[in-house]
Amino acid sequence: MRGVTRRLMLLDTASLYFRAYFGVPDSVKAPDGTPVNAVRGLLDFIDRLVKDHRPDDLVACMDADWRPQWRVDLIPSYKAHRVAVETETGPDQEEVPDTLSPQVPVIEDVLDALGIARVGVEGYEADDVIGTFAGRATGPVDIVTGDRDLYQLVDDERGVRVLYPLKGVGTLQLTDETWLREKYGVDGSGYADLALLRGDPSDGLPGVPGIGEKTAAKLLDAFGDLAGIMSAVDDPKSGLTPSQRRRLDESRPYVALAPEVVRVAGDVPLPDVDTALPHSPRDPAALDALAARWGLGGSLQRLLTTLGS
Repeated sequence: MRGVTRRLMLLDTASLYFRAYFGVPDSVKAPDGTPVNAVRGLLDFIDRLVKDHRPDDLVACMDADWRPQWRVDLIPSYKAHRVAVETETGPDQEEVPDTLSPQVPVIEDVLDALGIARVGVEGYEADDVIGTFAGRATGPVDIVTGDRDLYQLVDDERGVRVLYPLKGVGTLQLTDETWLREKYGVDGSGYADLALLRGDPSDGLPGVPGIGEKTAAKLLDAFGDLAGIMSAVDDPKSGLTPSQRRRLDESRPYVALAPEVVRVAGDVPLPDVDTALPHSPRDPAALDALAARWGLGGSLQRLLTTLGS
């Protein structure tokens, strides 16, 4: 970003507005009766995050493509159970609650009027945008997400940590390498291998049959990484049990392709954006119109006060 002392905060925006949607009653509505619980909840989240963590730079990272074709080509089951509508000319549509979908454009308009950088890149998920920003950062990075997949980016040496919401964003799990080792027995870079072996039903990743989280952690501890584990399959003296050896051997096609699917991309072509946290709205007139139309009330005013302080 701009200097080694600047703190960058990266928001997994969809993860947060989903949490806001389910955490704020749908009785929170605009003057015309349209639910705006996700909009106002997300504004409250951002207000609390800025107050508590004081980032210098803030980026709302978006899913321009929530199920990239290049990942599906490698593992067809990737997020397949979450497809609501298949399309021939663009990304498949994700199954989203009826009253949430109309709120997403409002969220985007409000963020733009505020001047909060909003970045989505065609062909990539928000995770990939986050991974690329984090990899390029020269100062500390806070990644705010309810998605454990991003634990793979945790890096104490570079000051990259994940803030995982436990209850709203007022109670956050500060995920660093010490926490990861205590919880999973791996560091940030090892988490992707753990997730690959374990599998993730929520993302349609089958994993290696019979290799759960604890076994995966033990194998990584014994053999170092995924490549070490697969080398051990070919070594009769490696200490793998017969069933582990057989299951890993049978899963070679999956293990060969899954790393590219599971690992966050770090080479997304990011646009040139101003990531500095705004102290005043970029477009006050547009923001006033949005506030009136959607009844953003105290949620927006509190955030504006925090940004201006």
